[in-house]
Amino acid sequence: MSVYALPSALPLEERKQAAQREPFVDDPSISDGELIGRVAQRDANAFEALYRRYARSVFGLALRRLGDRMNAEDAVQETFAAIWRSARTYKPDRGPGAPWLYAVARNAVVDRSRGRGDTPGEGPELPSDEPTPAERAEASYTSWRVHRALETLGPKEREVIELAYYGGLSQSEVADYLNIPLGTVKTRTRAGLGHLADLLEGELQ
Repeated sequence: MSVYALPSALPLEERKQAAQREPFVDDPSISDGELIGRVAQRDANAFEALYRRYARSVFGLALRRLGDRMNAEDAVQETFAAIWRSARTYKPDRGPGAPWLYAVARNAVVDRSRGRGDTPGEGPELPSDEPTPAERAEASYTSWRVHRALETLGPKEREVIELAYYGGLSQSEVADYLNIPLGTVKTRTRAGLGHLADLLEGELQ
C-alpha cells in the first residue's frame, strides 16, 4: 500500500486537484486535533496531512490484528473514510487527536475482522445487555472524572495512558507509535495509573 495515494474517502474532484498540486508539505506545528477540526470543515489539505501522518501506523496496526495485507489495506481505507465522515464528532476537550484516530482505526479493524467470519445462526432470545439510564449516567460521570484526572498527569504519562484508554492500543503498539522502548511505556503507565489510583481512590467504587 502506498501512503502517497489519497484514500477514496476524499471526493474525486478533491483527489484530482491534489494530484495536480505540488507535493504536500506537512506542517508539524499543526496538531492532530487541529487537522481533524479542519477535516470536519472539509479541508482536503488537512485530510491529506492526516493521512500521510497515520496511514503507515494504521496499516501496521491493522496488519498485526488481521494478519492479511489485503484486509489491512481495506481497513486503512475504511478508517480514513470514517474520519472524513465523522470528524465533526471529535471533541478536543476530551483528549488529543491521535487516540481518537486510533479508536476509529480499531473499530474499522474490528468490523473488518467480523466481516471475515461466518454469520452466526439465530440463537435463543437473551436478556438485553443495554445499560439502564442509571447505568449510563454513572458511566458518563466515571468517564468525566477519569478525563479530569488525566489532566493532572505529566504530559508523558498522560500520552501513553490516553493512547491505551481512548485509542485501545496495546503497550507494544503505544511503544511503536511513540518510537520509545516498551519498558519506558510500562514505566510511564505504572506511574500514571498509580497517580490516578491515588486521586480517584474511593470516588469510583
